[in-house]
Amino acid sequence: MTPVDAGSRQSAASRAADFAASDMFARLFREGMDLIEETASYLDGPGREDAKRLGRTGALSYAAESMALTTQLMQCASWLLTQRAVSEGDMAPAEAAEQRYRLTPSRLKEAEWPAGDDPCPPRLADLTVRARALHERLSRLDRSIFEGEGAPAPEGNPVADQLNRLNAAFGG
Repeated sequence: MTPVDAGSRQSAASRAADFAASDMFARLFREGMDLIEETASYLDGPGREDAKRLGRTGALSYAAESMALTTQLMQCASWLLTQRAVSEGDMAPAEAAEQRYRLTPSRLKEAEWPAGDDPCPPRLADLTVRARALHERLSRLDRSIFEGEGAPAPEGNPVADQLNRLNAAFGG
């Protein structure tokens, strides 16, 4: 590993530790876990009834969408639990920066529901939108923490200079 790689990795570990210890993470963790619990309750309860009211094509679309939703939320849960492990000292921040603990980019496309009498149940649609928004937020955080995206640009750039001053003033 070159000195730059080691410094970059140390910087990511430092950002991971700072984030995991923040109030922002605590709120995000609770929000994410609440969404996961809400989705599980829906899919195991009222969602089953919603699926039964659909025709064959709608039921297949429902099954595909609920599987994609579950997969996406499990990725979010895994990422959040990894950050909590860092926060609680059960995992080193540098370990959390390893690729196997990183959030994978979403490959989900918009749900394609059949035309006709089988629209997506509103609650499933709402949960899907919220889960995608959570995944996108976590993905941005993952990139920012572990890849340094959003870090100030090189010197000589007025915007970067201003960001550096703001970071220095507010402990960013």
